[in-house]
Amino acid sequence: MKRVCIIPCGAKKIWDVNPEAGSQPAKLVYLSPLHQRTKSYAKTFFSDWLILSAKHGFLKADDIIHENYDVAFGTPHAEQMTREELSQQFHEKNLLAYDELVVLGGKKYRKVIDPLLHPHQKAIYPLAPYKGIGYMLQALKQAVETKIELPPHI
Repeated sequence: MKRVCIIPCGAKKIWDVNPEAGSQPAKLVYLSPLHQRTKSYAKTFFSDWLILSAKHGFLKADDIIHENYDVAFGTPHAEQMTREELSQQFHEKNLLAYDELVVLGGKKYRKVIDPLLHPHQKAIYPLAPYKGIGYMLQALKQAVETKIELPPHI
């Protein structure tokens, strides 16, 4: 079975700390604790992982982001990716090649990912049972330290 991990981006970005940072690869842009923990988890358990951004869609680690932005799923914004744009990226970035998408995001990610899936695919949401970001951070940290993946949650 071919799997990919989808991780959330995060509101805190490199330009919040260093306004002169200029264009950066996606893997260096996002600084929030949840993003850092999900990235660590993704790198521990998956050879393939992507960052999901409301403005840029599906980002590979080396995709370049040119400037700061404040766009989030679940909050209407003119620059938010449409379902059509995300669907187009889903094809362009070859996400159809995966049987399982492990999504390390909350409920709002389910509304974004599930409509993109094709019949041969399923998405699982290992963080779904956790009520609150503190519990999510703790679970991710423990999984990485013990090298034991979080149980699947559909």
